[in-house]
Amino acid sequence: MCATILPEKHMHYPVLLNEIISIISPQYGGTYIDCTFGQGGYSSRILEFAGTKVIAIDRDEDSFKKSLDIKSKFEERFFFKNLKFSQLNNLKLKNENIKAIIFDLGYSYVQIKDKKKGLSFDSKGDLNMKMGLNDFSASDVINKLDEIELEKIFKFFGEERESKKIAREIVIKRKIKKINTEDLVKIIERTKKIKNFKIHSSTKVFQALRIFVNKEISELIYGLINATKTLKKDGIIAVVSFHSLEDKIIKYFFKSLSEAKSISRYVPKTTTKKNLLNLISKKPILPSSIEVKQNPPSRSAKLRYAVKKYEFYDFETDIFSKFKYLIDIENYSKKL
Repeated sequence: MCATILPEKHMHYPVLLNEIISIISPQYGGTYIDCTFGQGGYSSRILEFAGTKVIAIDRDEDSFKKSLDIKSKFEERFFFKNLKFSQLNNLKLKNENIKAIIFDLGYSYVQIKDKKKGLSFDSKGDLNMKMGLNDFSASDVINKLDEIELEKIFKFFGEERESKKIAREIVIKRKIKKINTEDLVKIIERTKKIKNFKIHSSTKVFQALRIFVNKEISELIYGLINATKTLKKDGIIAVVSFHSLEDKIIKYFFKSLSEAKSISRYVPKTTTKKNLLNLISKKPILPSSIEVKQNPPSRSAKLRYAVKKYEFYDFETDIFSKFKYLIDIENYSKKL
Protein backbone atom coordinates (compact mmCIF):
# COMPACT_ATOMS: atom_id res chain seq x y z
CA MET A 1 0.00 0.00 0.00
CA CYS A 2 2.83 2.40 -0.72
CA ALA A 3 1.17 5.69 -1.03
CA THR A 4 2.07 7.96 -3.81
CA ILE A 5 2.98 8.53 -7.42
CA LEU A 6 4.48 11.03 -9.76
CA PRO A 7 1.22 12.41 -11.16
CA GLU A 8 2.64 13.45 -14.51
CA LYS A 9 3.85 9.96 -15.39
CA HIS A 10 1.55 7.88 -13.22
CA MET A 11 4.62 6.20 -11.74
CA HIS A 12 4.84 4.62 -8.33
CA TYR A 13 6.77 6.81 -5.93
CA PRO A 14 7.22 5.71 -2.29
CA VAL A 15 6.94 8.60 0.13
CA LEU A 16 9.83 9.62 2.42
CA LEU A 17 12.01 6.90 0.89
CA ASN A 18 15.34 8.63 1.58
CA GLU A 19 14.31 9.31 5.16
CA ILE A 20 13.29 5.67 5.69
CA ILE A 21 16.60 4.44 4.27
CA SER A 22 18.52 6.83 6.51
CA ILE A 23 16.70 5.52 9.59
CA ILE A 24 16.94 1.76 8.93
CA SER A 25 20.53 1.78 7.52
CA PRO A 26 20.37 -1.16 5.06
CA GLN A 27 23.97 -0.47 3.99
CA TYR A 28 24.98 -2.61 6.97
CA GLY A 29 22.92 -5.58 5.77
CA GLY A 30 20.25 -7.48 7.68
CA THR A 31 16.66 -8.66 7.33
CA TYR A 32 13.78 -6.22 6.93
CA ILE A 33 9.99 -6.65 6.89
CA ASP A 34 8.00 -4.48 4.48
CA CYS A 35 4.44 -4.70 5.79
CA THR A 36 2.89 -2.76 2.90
CA PHE A 37 4.64 -4.07 -0.19
CA GLY A 38 2.30 -2.43 -2.72
CA GLN A 39 4.34 -1.70 -5.84
CA GLY A 40 7.58 -2.68 -4.13
CA GLY A 41 9.14 0.76 -3.71
CA TYR A 42 10.67 0.26 -0.27
CA SER A 43 11.57 -3.40 -0.83
CA SER A 44 13.40 -2.71 -4.11
CA ARG A 45 15.45 0.10 -2.61
CA ILE A 46 16.48 -1.95 0.44
CA LEU A 47 17.52 -4.89 -1.74
CA GLU A 48 19.90 -2.67 -3.71
CA PHE A 49 22.19 -2.88 -0.68
CA ALA A 50 24.38 -5.99 -0.49
CA GLY A 51 23.73 -8.36 2.40
CA THR A 52 20.08 -7.40 2.81
CA LYS A 53 17.01 -9.61 2.82
CA VAL A 54 13.37 -8.48 2.63
CA ILE A 55 10.26 -10.30 3.80
CA ALA A 56 7.27 -8.46 2.34
CA ILE A 57 3.58 -8.78 3.08
CA ASP A 58 0.48 -7.14 1.63
CA ARG A 59 -3.24 -7.89 1.87
CA ASP A 60 -3.76 -6.80 -1.75
CA GLU A 61 -3.67 -9.98 -3.84
CA ASP A 62 -2.65 -7.95 -6.91
CA SER A 63 0.67 -7.16 -5.21
CA PHE A 64 1.73 -10.76 -5.75
CA LYS A 65 2.22 -10.09 -9.48
CA LYS A 66 4.62 -7.24 -8.74
CA SER A 67 6.43 -9.37 -6.18
CA LEU A 68 7.32 -11.88 -8.90
CA ASP A 69 9.38 -9.23 -10.71
CA ILE A 70 11.44 -8.54 -7.59
CA LYS A 71 11.71 -12.24 -6.76
CA SER A 72 13.18 -12.95 -10.21
CA LYS A 73 15.85 -10.30 -9.64
CA PHE A 74 16.79 -10.97 -6.01
CA GLU A 75 15.76 -14.64 -5.66
CA GLU A 76 16.74 -15.93 -2.18
CA ARG A 77 16.92 -12.44 -0.71
CA PHE A 78 13.22 -11.67 -1.19
CA PHE A 79 10.06 -13.38 0.05
CA PHE A 80 6.41 -12.33 -0.27
CA LYS A 81 3.27 -13.39 1.60
CA ASN A 82 -0.34 -12.29 1.06
CA LEU A 83 -1.14 -11.33 4.67
CA LYS A 84 -2.77 -8.58 6.73
CA PHE A 85 -1.04 -6.76 9.60
CA SER A 86 -2.97 -8.90 12.08
CA GLN A 87 -1.41 -11.99 10.48
CA LEU A 88 2.19 -10.81 10.84
CA ASN A 89 2.75 -13.49 13.47
CA ASN A 90 2.08 -16.12 10.78
CA LEU A 91 5.52 -15.47 9.34
CA LYS A 92 8.13 -18.05 10.31
CA LEU A 93 10.90 -15.86 11.71
CA LYS A 94 12.51 -18.13 14.28
CA ASN A 95 16.08 -17.67 13.03
CA GLU A 96 15.68 -14.17 11.62
CA ASN A 97 17.20 -11.13 13.28
CA ILE A 98 14.83 -8.45 12.00
CA LYS A 99 16.55 -5.05 11.85
CA ALA A 100 13.48 -3.02 10.96
CA ILE A 101 9.77 -3.30 10.18
CA ILE A 102 8.22 -0.70 7.87
CA PHE A 103 4.62 0.37 7.27
CA ASP A 104 3.37 2.79 4.59
CA LEU A 105 -0.35 3.26 5.22
CA GLY A 106 -1.22 5.02 1.97
CA TYR A 107 -2.53 3.78 -1.37
CA SER A 108 -0.79 3.71 -4.72
CA TYR A 109 -2.07 5.31 -7.91
CA VAL A 110 -2.51 1.80 -9.32
CA GLN A 111 -4.80 0.83 -6.44
CA ILE A 112 -6.80 4.06 -6.52
CA LYS A 113 -7.42 3.80 -10.26
CA ASP A 114 -8.28 0.09 -10.18
CA LYS A 115 -11.98 0.03 -11.09
CA LYS A 116 -12.44 -3.37 -9.45
CA LYS A 117 -11.42 -1.98 -6.06
CA GLY A 118 -13.66 1.08 -6.38
CA LEU A 119 -11.59 3.24 -4.03
CA SER A 120 -12.21 6.41 -6.02
CA PHE A 121 -15.41 8.42 -6.24
CA ASP A 122 -14.71 8.51 -10.00
CA SER A 123 -15.41 4.76 -10.14
CA LYS A 124 -18.55 3.36 -11.72
CA GLY A 125 -20.94 0.64 -10.62
CA ASP A 126 -21.11 -1.21 -7.32
CA LEU A 127 -19.33 0.12 -4.25
CA ASN A 128 -16.43 -2.15 -3.34
CA MET A 129 -13.30 -0.78 -1.57
CA LYS A 130 -12.06 -4.25 -0.61
CA MET A 131 -8.27 -4.30 -0.51
CA GLY A 132 -8.05 -8.07 -0.13
CA LEU A 133 -8.83 -10.69 2.51
CA ASN A 134 -12.16 -8.96 3.24
CA ASP A 135 -15.51 -10.27 4.48
CA PHE A 136 -17.78 -7.52 3.09
CA SER A 137 -17.83 -4.57 0.70
CA ALA A 138 -18.72 -0.88 0.87
CA SER A 139 -21.98 -1.74 -0.88
CA ASP A 140 -22.93 -3.94 2.08
CA VAL A 141 -22.18 -1.09 4.46
CA ILE A 142 -24.12 1.59 2.60
CA ASN A 143 -27.12 -0.59 1.83
CA LYS A 144 -27.46 -2.54 5.09
CA LEU A 145 -26.27 -0.63 8.16
CA ASP A 146 -28.72 1.69 9.92
CA GLU A 147 -28.65 5.48 9.97
CA ILE A 148 -26.91 5.89 13.33
CA GLU A 149 -24.21 3.38 12.40
CA LEU A 150 -23.53 5.11 9.08
CA GLU A 151 -23.41 8.48 10.81
CA LYS A 152 -20.77 7.29 13.28
CA ILE A 153 -18.66 5.70 10.52
CA PHE A 154 -18.63 8.94 8.53
CA LYS A 155 -18.07 11.11 11.61
CA PHE A 156 -15.28 9.20 13.35
CA PHE A 157 -13.51 7.52 10.42
CA GLY A 158 -13.90 10.34 7.90
CA GLU A 159 -14.24 13.38 10.18
CA GLU A 160 -17.22 14.35 8.04
CA ARG A 161 -19.02 17.31 9.66
CA GLU A 162 -22.31 16.62 7.88
CA SER A 163 -22.36 12.90 8.62
CA LYS A 164 -25.85 12.91 10.12
CA LYS A 165 -27.53 14.50 7.10
CA ILE A 166 -25.67 12.28 4.65
CA ALA A 167 -26.56 9.10 6.58
CA ARG A 168 -30.22 10.09 6.73
CA GLU A 169 -30.35 10.76 2.98
CA ILE A 170 -28.68 7.42 2.20
CA VAL A 171 -31.29 5.51 4.20
CA ILE A 172 -34.09 7.35 2.38
CA LYS A 173 -32.65 6.81 -1.10
CA ARG A 174 -31.84 3.13 -0.64
CA LYS A 175 -35.52 2.39 -0.03
CA ILE A 176 -36.04 3.24 -3.70
CA LYS A 177 -33.00 1.45 -5.16
CA LYS A 178 -29.71 -0.12 -4.19
CA ILE A 179 -27.08 2.61 -3.94
CA ASN A 180 -23.98 2.33 -6.14
CA THR A 181 -20.88 4.55 -6.42
CA GLU A 182 -22.45 7.18 -8.66
CA ASP A 183 -25.57 7.32 -6.49
CA LEU A 184 -23.53 7.86 -3.35
CA VAL A 185 -21.51 10.69 -4.90
CA LYS A 186 -24.72 12.43 -6.00
CA ILE A 187 -26.30 12.03 -2.55
CA ILE A 188 -23.27 13.56 -0.86
CA GLU A 189 -23.01 16.46 -3.30
CA ARG A 190 -26.71 17.31 -2.96
CA THR A 191 -26.75 16.95 0.82
CA LYS A 192 -23.65 18.86 1.85
CA LYS A 193 -24.18 22.52 2.60
CA ILE A 194 -20.61 23.26 3.67
CA LYS A 195 -18.44 23.39 0.57
CA ASN A 196 -14.69 22.83 0.66
CA PHE A 197 -13.21 23.64 -2.71
CA LYS A 198 -9.83 22.14 -1.79
CA ILE A 199 -11.16 18.57 -1.73
CA HIS A 200 -14.00 16.70 -3.42
CA SER A 201 -17.30 16.61 -1.50
CA SER A 202 -17.12 12.80 -1.30
CA THR A 203 -13.52 12.51 -0.06
CA LYS A 204 -14.25 12.12 3.66
CA VAL A 205 -17.14 9.67 3.27
CA PHE A 206 -15.11 7.50 0.89
CA GLN A 207 -12.17 7.59 3.30
CA ALA A 208 -14.46 6.49 6.12
CA LEU A 209 -15.87 3.61 4.08
CA ARG A 210 -12.41 2.43 3.05
CA ILE A 211 -11.23 2.45 6.68
CA PHE A 212 -14.34 0.57 7.82
CA VAL A 213 -14.39 -2.03 5.02
CA ASN A 214 -10.73 -2.90 5.53
CA LYS A 215 -10.86 -2.64 9.34
CA GLU A 216 -7.89 -0.32 9.15
CA ILE A 217 -8.10 0.76 12.79
CA SER A 218 -7.78 -2.68 14.37
CA GLU A 219 -5.37 -3.81 11.64
CA LEU A 220 -3.06 -0.90 12.41
CA ILE A 221 -3.20 -1.59 16.14
CA TYR A 222 -2.48 -5.30 15.64
CA GLY A 223 0.28 -4.39 13.21
CA LEU A 224 2.00 -2.12 15.72
CA ILE A 225 1.72 -4.73 18.49
CA ASN A 226 2.87 -7.63 16.31
CA ALA A 227 5.77 -5.65 14.88
CA THR A 228 6.96 -4.66 18.35
CA LYS A 229 6.79 -8.28 19.49
CA THR A 230 8.66 -9.48 16.39
CA LEU A 231 11.58 -7.08 16.74
CA LYS A 232 14.61 -7.89 18.86
CA LYS A 233 16.71 -5.40 20.82
CA ASP A 234 17.72 -2.36 18.72
CA GLY A 235 15.18 -3.21 16.03
CA ILE A 236 13.35 -0.29 14.42
CA ILE A 237 9.64 0.16 13.70
CA ALA A 238 8.87 2.93 11.18
CA VAL A 239 5.38 4.00 10.09
CA VAL A 240 4.29 6.47 7.41
CA SER A 241 0.70 7.68 7.86
CA PHE A 242 -1.52 9.97 5.81
CA HIS A 243 -4.41 11.13 7.95
CA SER A 244 -4.87 12.34 11.51
CA LEU A 245 -6.67 9.25 12.79
CA GLU A 246 -3.79 6.93 11.84
CA ASP A 247 -1.20 9.33 13.22
CA LYS A 248 -3.09 9.66 16.50
CA ILE A 249 -2.95 5.88 17.03
CA ILE A 250 0.72 5.58 16.07
CA LYS A 251 1.73 8.54 18.23
CA TYR A 252 -0.11 7.16 21.26
CA PHE A 253 1.32 3.64 20.86
CA PHE A 254 4.92 4.84 20.59
CA LYS A 255 4.51 7.32 23.43
CA SER A 256 2.81 4.81 25.76
CA LEU A 257 5.68 2.34 25.41
CA SER A 258 8.46 4.91 25.67
CA GLU A 259 7.40 6.80 28.81
CA ALA A 260 7.05 5.86 32.45
CA LYS A 261 3.45 6.40 33.57
CA SER A 262 1.87 7.30 36.87
CA ILE A 263 -1.66 6.39 37.88
CA SER A 264 -2.36 9.99 38.88
CA ARG A 265 -0.96 13.40 38.06
CA TYR A 266 -0.27 13.79 41.81
CA VAL A 267 1.89 10.65 41.92
CA PRO A 268 5.43 10.69 40.48
CA LYS A 269 6.09 8.67 37.36
CA THR A 270 7.12 5.13 38.10
CA THR A 271 10.40 3.66 36.93
CA THR A 272 9.76 0.10 38.08
CA LYS A 273 8.93 -1.01 34.54
CA LYS A 274 11.39 -0.61 31.72
CA ASN A 275 10.28 1.48 28.79
CA LEU A 276 10.17 -0.89 25.83
CA LEU A 277 10.70 1.67 23.07
CA ASN A 278 13.09 4.55 22.58
CA LEU A 279 11.22 7.35 20.81
CA ILE A 280 13.95 9.26 18.98
CA SER A 281 11.78 12.31 18.32
CA LYS A 282 8.32 13.30 19.51
CA LYS A 283 7.73 15.19 16.29
CA PRO A 284 7.06 13.35 13.01
CA ILE A 285 9.33 13.60 9.98
CA LEU A 286 7.62 15.39 7.09
CA PRO A 287 8.34 15.35 3.34
CA SER A 288 10.71 17.98 2.03
CA SER A 289 9.40 20.85 -0.08
CA ILE A 290 11.13 19.25 -3.07
CA GLU A 291 9.29 15.96 -2.57
CA VAL A 292 5.95 17.71 -2.14
CA LYS A 293 6.55 19.68 -5.34
CA GLN A 294 7.40 16.49 -7.26
CA ASN A 295 4.61 14.50 -5.68
CA PRO A 296 1.77 16.62 -4.19
CA PRO A 297 -0.08 13.68 -2.48
CA SER A 298 2.96 13.29 -0.19
CA ARG A 299 2.14 16.58 1.57
CA SER A 300 -0.02 14.84 4.18
CA ALA A 301 2.56 12.15 5.03
CA LYS A 302 4.04 11.80 8.52
CA LEU A 303 6.82 9.41 9.47
CA ARG A 304 7.24 8.26 13.06
CA TYR A 305 9.70 5.64 14.27
CA ALA A 306 10.98 4.05 17.46
CA VAL A 307 13.75 1.67 18.52
CA LYS A 308 13.14 -1.39 20.67
CA LYS A 309 15.33 -1.21 23.77
CA TYR A 310 14.85 -4.67 25.26
CA GLU A 311 14.09 -8.24 24.24
CA PHE A 312 10.58 -8.27 25.75
CA TYR A 313 8.02 -10.28 23.78
CA ASP A 314 5.04 -9.92 26.09
CA PHE A 315 4.25 -6.40 27.19
CA GLU A 316 1.26 -4.45 28.42
CA THR A 317 -0.48 -1.86 26.28
CA ASP A 318 -3.76 -0.05 26.81
CA ILE A 319 -4.13 0.93 23.15
CA PHE A 320 -7.28 -1.15 22.61
CA SER A 321 -9.03 0.49 25.55
CA LYS A 322 -7.77 3.93 24.48
CA PHE A 323 -9.38 3.53 21.06
CA LYS A 324 -12.30 1.34 22.12
CA TYR A 325 -14.79 3.84 20.69
CA LEU A 326 -13.31 3.25 17.22
CA ILE A 327 -13.16 -0.54 17.62
CA ASP A 328 -16.82 -0.51 18.69
CA ILE A 329 -17.70 1.24 15.43
CA GLU A 330 -15.64 -1.30 13.47
CA ASN A 331 -17.67 -4.04 15.13
CA TYR A 332 -20.81 -2.88 13.32
CA SER A 333 -19.40 -5.12 10.58
CA LYS A 334 -20.57 -8.16 12.56
CA LYS A 335 -24.07 -7.37 11.31
CA LEU A 336 -22.99 -7.79 7.68
